[in-house]
Amino acid sequence: MKLKQLILSISMLSVAVFAFAQGKADRAENERWQQRVNYYMEVDMNVETNRFNGIQKLEYTNNSPESLNQVFYHLYFNAFQPGSMMDVRSRTIEDPDGRVRDRIFKLKEDEIGYQKVMSLKQDGVALEFETVGTVLEVKLARPIAPGQTVTFDMEWEGQVPVQIRRSGRDNAEGVRYSMAQWFPKMAEYDYQGWHADEYIGREFYGVWGDYELKLTIDEDYVVGGTGYLQNPLEIGHGYENEGETVNRNPVNGKLTWHFIAPNVHDFMWAADPDFLHEKLTMESGTVLHFFHQKGQNDSNWEKLMPLTERAFEYASENFGQYPYEQFSVIQGGDGGMEYPMSTLITGARRNLQSLLGVTIHEFMHDWYHGVLGNNEALTPWMDEGFTSYASSRINAHLNQVRGPGSNRINQLGSRAGQGSYLRIARSGREEPLSTHSDHYDINGAYGAAAYGKGAVWMSQMGYVIGEEARDKALLEYFDTWKFKHPNPNDVLRVFEKVSGLELDWYNEYFVYTTKQIDYGVQEVVGEGDKTQITLEKVKQMPMPVDVVVTYKDGTQEIHYMALRMMRGEKQAETDDNRIVHEDWPWTNPVYQFSIDRPISEIASVEIDPSGRMADINRENNKWEAEAIETKK
Repeated sequence: MKLKQLILSISMLSVAVFAFAQGKADRAENERWQQRVNYYMEVDMNVETNRFNGIQKLEYTNNSPESLNQVFYHLYFNAFQPGSMMDVRSRTIEDPDGRVRDRIFKLKEDEIGYQKVMSLKQDGVALEFETVGTVLEVKLARPIAPGQTVTFDMEWEGQVPVQIRRSGRDNAEGVRYSMAQWFPKMAEYDYQGWHADEYIGREFYGVWGDYELKLTIDEDYVVGGTGYLQNPLEIGHGYENEGETVNRNPVNGKLTWHFIAPNVHDFMWAADPDFLHEKLTMESGTVLHFFHQKGQNDSNWEKLMPLTERAFEYASENFGQYPYEQFSVIQGGDGGMEYPMSTLITGARRNLQSLLGVTIHEFMHDWYHGVLGNNEALTPWMDEGFTSYASSRINAHLNQVRGPGSNRINQLGSRAGQGSYLRIARSGREEPLSTHSDHYDINGAYGAAAYGKGAVWMSQMGYVIGEEARDKALLEYFDTWKFKHPNPNDVLRVFEKVSGLELDWYNEYFVYTTKQIDYGVQEVVGEGDKTQITLEKVKQMPMPVDVVVTYKDGTQEIHYMALRMMRGEKQAETDDNRIVHEDWPWTNPVYQFSIDRPISEIASVEIDPSGRMADINRENNKWEAEAIETKK
């Protein structure tokens, strides 16, 4: 081959290789596609029989790179039948939820829940389908090609179960309808495939889309929930603005409520003839709606409104701007449960602090469940844990709670989740955060992991990278991943980018294992005018270490050892003198450093006095001169 031809061939090959590599890079960037749904539903509710008939038109867009030959719907109400997986799980698990226990097993025919699909068509063609527990398995008439949108037309009927878990009728406080997971809902299909999980009472994962609902119900019922009411002057019930004229025209004693909800992954509504509906418009324009039964805890519900506004303002400033025009706090359900633009909470007998606390926790879910929308079944800690952490900070802000001193690291929230996490870790029954939410051996382990350890993940991150970097990353995380279903790597990468530190080790230990943190002050030895301090890593999980040396004259020094595998160090967090030592390799069980002052001048040496590191045993964290002198 001639030289000129050879150069040309190499050049063409280089272009081809570059194009192939670029194509791979583009595909990697575009891997995180999102499926899309648009629901239109009409529902007619019979409040005498607690049954309803519905039609559903669903436009489904396949944004995946693969053709789909089947689809799956969730039929959540079917869980409330004797013998369901939810029933069996509750009757066989070691520590059943007290709200469920064997109640499903004892339900009568007119008390069970069900969703029965009567017909289903794809672009006008009738489909074959089979109901398997709480999942509808559907064989498609034609595959849905990548980029294609098809329309599914469904007729279904349902019966609202007696209130047991989250959804139902006639709850313990007398609310008629808490309608969550009430409609056949398309399962999510993402880069990991289909997520057609059976419902056994845990978490949810859904497809973002636009919802339109026309709900027909008796005219004396007041309805609240997800979505913006489109016909307030035909409805009244407090939805109209001051001075507007309501023109209600019930048909056969019923009104039709017309709601639209843009870019949500679920739709909840609640209804009761005794609901008192009040609303508050924030300076931002967001409208907060409150629904509770008249005569039940009215005074505390009234006090709740301005406090919720203050909490909402803090949340938008510190965790990301709330993207919807309204949020509804509704009495109902069986405790507290989150839904897009709304929550159901019990509220008849709560004191103000309890009422405020549950409201804050549930509305913060609208940031992590409603807007970020991670797969809660696989990673519930990214919702429950982060929500618990944020709730602690909001409560601290509202109550102006501070620890010793006034700097930020002592604020309530810096140790969020540690209590429940440390209890389960010390018990020997901890399971990894990576456990599927339905598959924890006991409910206690699930709660301690998802809520407790998940909160510790975030609060402890402030110790690892610094609270300022952590807070900046929280906002960056929300803005980067809203409406995109982030996974554990996605959130970690944001914290890496903001902090400039390598953090993969953090998830590898704290999420995917139950290895624990335990650092101790092994020895403090005087060597003339210097003091030698020996630290030990007792348990398996490595961490960067802050050691505070307090001298007898009251002055302090912070001695900081980053992990070598962090490839950097966090910024100083206080004005105290900080000495940065050589990095600590994770393989080394002990670490030594010297202080240029005699031991006679040292009052104490303590690892992490802020308490932000979830150390399993803090008894070995501190060396005190007084204790040594007393022993002598």
